[in-house]
Amino acid sequence: MTSNLSFPSELADLAIDLARFSAALEEFAARLGLSLATLEADHIAVRCHQNSTAERWQQGLAKIGSQFSEAIINGRPIRLFKLHQPLALNGWQIDVVELPWPGEKRYRHEGFEHVEIVLRGDHQTLGVRAMALLSDDALTQPGISFKTSSPKGENERLPNPTLAVTDGQTTIKFHPWRLEEIVASEAG
Repeated sequence: MTSNLSFPSELADLAIDLARFSAALEEFAARLGLSLATLEADHIAVRCHQNSTAERWQQGLAKIGSQFSEAIINGRPIRLFKLHQPLALNGWQIDVVELPWPGEKRYRHEGFEHVEIVLRGDHQTLGVRAMALLSDDALTQPGISFKTSSPKGENERLPNPTLAVTDGQTTIKFHPWRLEEIVASEAG
């Protein structure tokens, strides 16, 4: 389920939340008919309601990783951290954590909120390719919603469409690129 990554005290709430997220992710993937083990996980993301929580998490993440990006996306700061030791989650080794500051939207839960999957290929067909991975039953289940977007940092050069699939608590997102590739594209 999860790794023995040592969480500093600033991340104690996230350390506790990881088991909940792991179980919720496994259950949600099963509802979608999605085989997580066959997919390339890029990063895991957290959500919080207060700037003070984001600042505390930033301090903790800086102890177990290195910040490699800070950007304003959709009007709020988002910081990316490369972990010194990957986080084992549901068969994956995830080494990037996305930490957005609170925005307009209030999430039901503070803690781990989504995982992002890389689907290599033409960015224009991302949605179709992602939907093809889901069971037919997933498309008609109550409480599951789909959202497409194209979040973009100021200097990003790679098109970065997103398909998000959520049950309102746990979200799985699909992108054509790894975040590290997106950040590298900003440098030119």
